[in-house]
Amino acid sequence: MQKLNLPNYTFKLKSTENKTLIFDNFRKKYVVLTPEEWVRQHFATFLLKEKNYPLTLIAIEKQLKVLNLVKRTDILVFNTNGEPNIIVECKAPNITINQETFDQIARYNLKLKAEFLVVTNGIHHYYCKMDFENESYVFLKDLPKYKN
Repeated sequence: MQKLNLPNYTFKLKSTENKTLIFDNFRKKYVVLTPEEWVRQHFATFLLKEKNYPLTLIAIEKQLKVLNLVKRTDILVFNTNGEPNIIVECKAPNITINQETFDQIARYNLKLKAEFLVVTNGIHHYYCKMDFENESYVFLKDLPKYKN
């Protein structure tokens, strides 16, 4: 898999039926290793190890309903009150992040009302803090570390 603009982490991999699987520590199961999954696993581990978010507050592929459609967030980080705090949208490294990507995560956030939005393809990471009063977001240089 492609080298990402994130720290190197060691993952458990296995092959089965001509597919490579990666062990997802968050979902506690093996999942098919796609380029997007490679980014998702790296970024979730980055949140855990570099930003100190507790494993118990990180959900992978959390299902939600948006405008009567069932969608899934790639990574959803909750605060200690169980409310959404960070939504992360992951794309494969070869996917260019554009306005459509931001529109997708913004639609999710209409329902979730998370304070932070992240869009990443593993190479480029965009961090935003929501300004609900002005119905906008402000780009940040980095995502804040976990504060209890």
